[in-house]
Order: sequence, then structure tokens, then C-alpha cells
Amino acid sequence: MVSGEAPQAEGSVRVDVWIWSVRLTKTRSQAAAACRAGHVKVAGERAKPAQALRVGDEVRLRHAGRDRIVVVSKIVKKRVGPPVAAECFVDNSPPPPPREVAIQVPVRDRGAGRPTKRDRREMERLRGDGATG
Repeated sequence: MVSGEAPQAEGSVRVDVWIWSVRLTKTRSQAAAACRAGHVKVAGERAKPAQALRVGDEVRLRHAGRDRIVVVSKIVKKRVGPPVAAECFVDNSPPPPPREVAIQVPVRDRGAGRPTKRDRREMERLRGDGATG
């Protein structure tokens, strides 16, 4: 193997290291924190940061408000560039929601002051939030 190439075809690697190596998270500490918080599942089970990951495993990651579902195709132990990282997994994630749907911030006129209880209930009714009683 050439020293510049990091992908390996056999063996296992820690889940947090692999998630960071294939650039699903920015830092390894973010990957480990996601594992500890229960946001990472391997084969449907919650994964601890040190859990072994093998080729063919399905990894589900909840990160940055989005669910990522990937199948491991190559084992990577060191962080690699984006083109190589894309070859290390098969992405089965649902597409992200459109930006206009994801960000709907209510806009109030400048100087309108704090909303009254009637205004708040009207906004909740328009958004469809919870039951009012």
C-alpha cells in the first residue's frame, strides 16, 4: 500500500474514529460526544465510541439536525480528503429538507413590541403548534 492512501479493506476501527475520518463530523470529539449521547447507532443498536466497526455495518448518525444513514464500504483509520472519504461509505440518507421549509422564522414589524397573549395564540394557531386549552 502506498503511504498516502489510508483506506483498508480488512480489520475494524472505532466508530468515533471512522465517523471523523470520513468527514461526517468536524472533530473526533464531536463524534465521540454523539456516540455518548446516543446519536450513533450501528446495526440498530446504540454505539459507544470504542465499538468496533466493520465493512458492511450500517451507521445511523443524528448530527446538525439531520439523520445520516451510511453503510461502511471501507475501513479508514486516519482522516482522509473528501474524494477518498466519499468512497468509504454508501450514503442512504434521506435528502435534506429545502431551505425555505427548514427556516421559517416569524417576522414582526419593527417597533410592534412584545406579542400579547392573543397574538401568541394567533401565531400558534397559524403554525399548528400544540393544543390550546
